[in-house]
Amino acid sequence: MLIDEILNKAQEYEEEMTQFLCDIVAIPSYSGQEKVVADRIADEMRKVGFDEVKIDGLGNVFGRIGNGKTRIAMDAHMDVVGVGDPTQWKHDPFEGKVENGIVYGRGAGDQKAGMASMVYAGKIIKDLGLEGDYTLYIIGSVMEEVCDGLCWQYIVKEDRFKPDYVVITEPTNLNIYRGHRGRIEVRICTKGKSAHAAMPERGENAIYKMARIVLGIERLNERLKSDPFLGKGTIVVSQIFFKSPSENAVPDECVIHVDRRLTGGETKESSISELKKVIKESGVDAEVIEQTYEGVAYTGRKYSSEKYFRTWMMDEDSDIVRSAVETYKALFNAEPKIGKWNFSTNGVATAGLFGIPTIGFGPANEIYAHSPDDRAPVAHLVKAAAFYAYFPRAVSKRG
Repeated sequence: MLIDEILNKAQEYEEEMTQFLCDIVAIPSYSGQEKVVADRIADEMRKVGFDEVKIDGLGNVFGRIGNGKTRIAMDAHMDVVGVGDPTQWKHDPFEGKVENGIVYGRGAGDQKAGMASMVYAGKIIKDLGLEGDYTLYIIGSVMEEVCDGLCWQYIVKEDRFKPDYVVITEPTNLNIYRGHRGRIEVRICTKGKSAHAAMPERGENAIYKMARIVLGIERLNERLKSDPFLGKGTIVVSQIFFKSPSENAVPDECVIHVDRRLTGGETKESSISELKKVIKESGVDAEVIEQTYEGVAYTGRKYSSEKYFRTWMMDEDSDIVRSAVETYKALFNAEPKIGKWNFSTNGVATAGLFGIPTIGFGPANEIYAHSPDDRAPVAHLVKAAAFYAYFPRAVSKRG
């Protein structure tokens, strides 16, 4: 049976997949510095027999299989966050250590495991002749950790590539995810008047003004709406800055950075309106400043995005979710768990901005992302590879 052949092939490539994952974990690939790992991934795609491999102007890696009507993209970002306190790591973050069936290291789960499984899914498709009326693109994307979806804005707008379906391979613990909250990042600025700290009554303290707003934001978080699937919206003051002539002067400017997570029905406009109401109620003058990310890729290409990352959610009856469920049941003879991410992914662009049907399915558990326990079970690599090999046939029949 075809299912048995796919599962057997995935198991057959366990050792090669694991070694490939270890290899790319051992390559530090911070945002904007992904060139070495991109080249390594491209080499592996060529080795296992992809029909075409290329790297675009921003540095995203594209591996193509087939040339059919339905275009399916599977995405794994290649960049990783920093190590943090190295003393908290039990394993070298850039060794790619395998111990008791687990691959450890920075980016093992978030999300190089997804890349390893995708590439070997491509090999399974080629080995078993599973090509159909679809074209599969395996994409290693850049700079996700610093600006979710930036890479996909480039892919759609500059490469002019808009697939029919997208699978995000961020860690889901082998569950099927169909959305997550969005977010907007803004700064709020208050102005004051400087004076000597020995005579504070002669000045206007910008920090004191901001304190009233901060307390209002804390109260706002308690009354934000909730969505039955996505959960509650949240707001956090995550950073604070000030300007003052000296340590012995009244500060004349204060700025806070605000992280606002958006649940169903919430938008940039609605969240900014809420903040302006908080400011008005505080009784002080302040400015809400929308934020823009501007980055330089390892290719030297500059690219930017507003820091508004849209909420997205796929209906359980949508073709892509039903195809994912069909794939899971066929391969594993079990009912999948349908859920959502707590964090944000490139789905903010694929589904949120461009409306491309998107789901998540990935090896590893998201609870270890960005932690000194970053990890991926080897058994997950095998199951994910089988899922990625079968899914294009399932979804292309619906498309």
